[in-house]
Amino acid sequence: MLEDYRSHSKLQKIKIVLIETSHPGNIGAVARAMKNMGLSQLVLVSPKDFPSQEASARASSAADILNDAVVVGSLREALQDCQVVIGSSARLRRVSWPQLDARETANLIMQTTQDDKAEVAIVFGREDSGLSNTEMDLCHYLAHIPSNPSYSSLNIAAAVQVFAYECLMATDIVQTKNSGKILKGYKHPLASSEQLEGFYEHLFQMLQDIEFLDIAKNAQFMRRMRRLFNRAQLDIKEIDILRGILTAAQRQSKKPEVTDVPKN
Repeated sequence: MLEDYRSHSKLQKIKIVLIETSHPGNIGAVARAMKNMGLSQLVLVSPKDFPSQEASARASSAADILNDAVVVGSLREALQDCQVVIGSSARLRRVSWPQLDARETANLIMQTTQDDKAEVAIVFGREDSGLSNTEMDLCHYLAHIPSNPSYSSLNIAAAVQVFAYECLMATDIVQTKNSGKILKGYKHPLASSEQLEGFYEHLFQMLQDIEFLDIAKNAQFMRRMRRLFNRAQLDIKEIDILRGILTAAQRQSKKPEVTDVPKN
């Protein structure tokens, strides 16, 4: 049955991304949790100690997950081919960011991966400090696991296990009744994280070119712009259109101003 799970096309589109994991045993435990639920793509961003005998020991029979793990130097590199990025975090009341629980996250992933070319990442932060604000900016959604308010901290492997379980349970019965905030289908492939970041950089540059500097330099303003466009789940054609508009605006802003010449 496990091989059947691991051959499920939607599960193979899910990346588990760990950022700067301190304890190699946690990496091994995550690999085991992934294999239990049929996930196979593990990406490690600047792990403190990997490869490691401790990671291999904790992985048990999931050594193949560790052997195939991809190690990268930055979160942006890890996400460059992903269309939807979900950051695992405690529920944050101070951040007005799209927030989902683990089950809603699984439903979103199953809806997104109906597009054959779509890749999804679930990002887990450091054991002691989680995700930084800059890393959250690269996420389209934040996701949390409902738990006991008086003791809500989960080990990273336990958190991965919960998300992976919910994804597995959602594979054969794709939820549609709760999909008001989830797009059901796409004529064109969704834009990748790399394409979105290129668009945001272009947007920032255009705001500078038109002398919108006092607001464009404000991190909160750009965060709101990210939320706006991330909510839309832009496809590659829409990115092309928006960047075309930005380019035209930049070109227009550089034209010399023409003043009316009075007629005799």
